[in-house]
Amino acid sequence: MVVVAPHGTVNTGVVTGGQRQVVSSATRSGAATGPMRQGPVRATYLKSVRRRFVRPPCFDEALAALDSGIAVLLGEPGTGRETHALNLLAHGSEEPVLVQVDGAVNLSRWGPRAQGVHGYLVMEPPDPFALRAWDLSRLEAPLAEAAARLVIVLADAPGLAGALADHLSVPVVRHHPPDPRQVFTAHLSDGCSDEKACDQWLRALEPGRLDELLPQGLPPRHAAQVAEAVLRMGVEGGASGAEVLRHVAQAEGADLVARAQADPALLAHLLSLSVYGGLHRSVVTEQAGELLRLRGQREEQDPAARCAHGHTVGAARQPLSETLRLLGAHHVRHAEEGVTDTVSFIRPAVGEAVWEIICRDHTDLVPLAHTWLAGPSHEADQIERAGRAVAAMAVATGGRSMELLEDLASAPSLSAPQVAAWCLATAGHDPVAARTADDLLEQWSVTAEAPLRKAVAYACHPERGRITEEQALRLLQRLMETLRDDTDDISVFGTVAAALVQRFEAGDSGARTRVLCRMRDWTESDGVPGLLAALAFPVMASTDLAWWSDRILTDAESASSTVQLAGHALNEPVTFADMRDVLLAWCAEADQGADRARALSALLDGLVASRQPGFLRWLLSVERGPDTMPGKEPAARALAAWRGRTPATHTD
Repeated sequence: MVVVAPHGTVNTGVVTGGQRQVVSSATRSGAATGPMRQGPVRATYLKSVRRRFVRPPCFDEALAALDSGIAVLLGEPGTGRETHALNLLAHGSEEPVLVQVDGAVNLSRWGPRAQGVHGYLVMEPPDPFALRAWDLSRLEAPLAEAAARLVIVLADAPGLAGALADHLSVPVVRHHPPDPRQVFTAHLSDGCSDEKACDQWLRALEPGRLDELLPQGLPPRHAAQVAEAVLRMGVEGGASGAEVLRHVAQAEGADLVARAQADPALLAHLLSLSVYGGLHRSVVTEQAGELLRLRGQREEQDPAARCAHGHTVGAARQPLSETLRLLGAHHVRHAEEGVTDTVSFIRPAVGEAVWEIICRDHTDLVPLAHTWLAGPSHEADQIERAGRAVAAMAVATGGRSMELLEDLASAPSLSAPQVAAWCLATAGHDPVAARTADDLLEQWSVTAEAPLRKAVAYACHPERGRITEEQALRLLQRLMETLRDDTDDISVFGTVAAALVQRFEAGDSGARTRVLCRMRDWTESDGVPGLLAALAFPVMASTDLAWWSDRILTDAESASSTVQLAGHALNEPVTFADMRDVLLAWCAEADQGADRARALSALLDGLVASRQPGFLRWLLSVERGPDTMPGKEPAARALAAWRGRTPATHTD
C-alpha cells in the first residue's frame, strides 16, 4: 500500500508487512472504519521544522484557540502555514508524535487513535462546508481522552473566517506570515556549520543586494530557499550575491513558466508582469488581455498551434489577487499624490529570468511576444518597458530574435518605432546582440521605410544609453542627407531634431561642443541639414545661459560656433522669431552678472562682424520696439557698429 498525503510531509514510501496502519474510530460504539489515508510526520523533519521555526504574529492567538482541541488555520499557500500548524501541535512536547491526515479523508467517519499521537494535521479539505459542527464536536471527547489536538489548514478567502466559525463552531485563526528576514536567518543559522564563513559572506554583499535577495513581502518558503542557496552556492561554493540572486530568480521563473503553460490567462499575466510590473494594475491586466486576444487569433489561424498547446483560449478567469499569488507577485499601494495601485513581482529579478526561459524553452512564443510588444500605449514608461523586453529577448537569443525587429518597427502602431529604438539602444549586454543592433542601425539609417528611419532617430536619444555621441551624430546626419519631401519623412525630420536637442541638453561640455561643431558644419548646406541646425539651435540656446556665457568667454571654438549658428537661425524665415526671442532673453539676463554682460557683448560683436542679414533684421526690430524691450542699449551699439563698419565699443 502507498501512503498518500497531498501537500504534506508524511512518509510516502511503500508500506509493507506489519507497517500497515488501520485506523479505528475512537467512538464509544467501537465500530471500526476502513483503512484511512494518513501517516506519521517524520521525526527528523519535525525536528528541523521546530529548530527553524519563526513564530508568526498570530502564534499565541492560535495556541490559545487550540486549547479547545480543534482549530482551523487560514492562510495563503507558501506563507508558512503548515510549519505554523506543526509547531502548534508540537508545542509543549519534547518528542511529539504527529500524524498528517489526507485532506480528502471524510472527517465525519474519522477518529483519532486512543493514545500515542499528540496531534493531527489535516491539509486543505476540498469542501470544508461539507463538514457539520457535530462532525467536529464528535471528535472533541476522543481527542481529549487521547491528549491530542487537531488543526485543519485551509487557503484563506474573503469572508471565509467568519463563515467557517459560524458553520463549524470551532475557533478560526488567520495565519500571518513571519518576517522573511527572520525566516532566512533561522534557516541559515540552522544549516550553517561555519558561522564565521556565513558572516563573512553576508558582510561581503554589495550594498542593497540583501534587499534584492529578501525583498519585502517575500513568502517564508522562498526565504528558506534563499537561505539554502546562500549556504550551498555562496558560503560553500564561493558564489557572489549576484550569482545567488540570479540562481533563485531563475529557479522561481522556471517554476512560474511551467505552472502557466496549461493556463493561457496565467501565462498572459506572467508575461505582462515581466514587462509592465511596477505600473498600475490596469496596465498589467489590459496588456495581459491584449496578449490573450492575439494568442487566440493566432490559434484560430493555426489550429495546429492550439493542438500543440493542449488548451483553448477561453480559460476561466480567476480573481486578480489569486493570479498574483500564483505568480509570486503582489499589490503595492503608494500614498504619494493619491493612492496608486501597482502590481509587480515580489522579486523583480524574476521578470528577466522569465524572458530567458521563454527564449530558451518556448521559442514558439517569441514571435507572438514581438507582435504584442509592438503596440503599447503612448505612455513613455510603457514604451520603454516594451522595448527593454524586446532587448531582453535579443540578448537571450544571442541576437537571433532581432530578425523580427523590422516587422515590429513597421507595425501599425505609433509606438512601434520607439519600441524598436529602445531595443536597438539597450541590447548591449550581449556582444552578438550589440553587433546585430549596430548593423541594423546602419542599414535602417539609409532605408526608404520611414518607420525604420524613425527607429534610428529615436535610438539616438541620449536616455536610451548605449549609442555613443559620435555614432549618434553620424547616424543623424545620414538620416538628414537621405530625407525626402514627403509626409513620412517630415515626421522623421522632427524626430531627428528632437534627438539632436536632447543629445545637447544631456551632454557635458565636451559633448555639447562636439554637437555645436557638427551643427556649424551643417549650416554650410542649403538642404535639410542646414534647416535642422536652424531649427534646433534656438531650442538649445534657450537653456542653461550660465553655460553659454562661460563657453563664449573661455572657448574660442564654442564662441565661433555660437555666432555662426545664431546668425544662421536668424537668416531662416521659419526660425527668425525663435532666435529673436532667445537673444532678447539673453539681453534681459545680462544685468545679472558681469560675465553674462561680457558674453552678450562678445556674441553681438561676433554677429556684427559676420554681417548676416538676419542679424540686421533683429537689430532693426529691437530699435523699433517699445522702450521696455530688453536689449535696447547693446542693440543700439551693435547697430551703430554695423552702420559704421567698425567694431562696437562697450564698457564693462
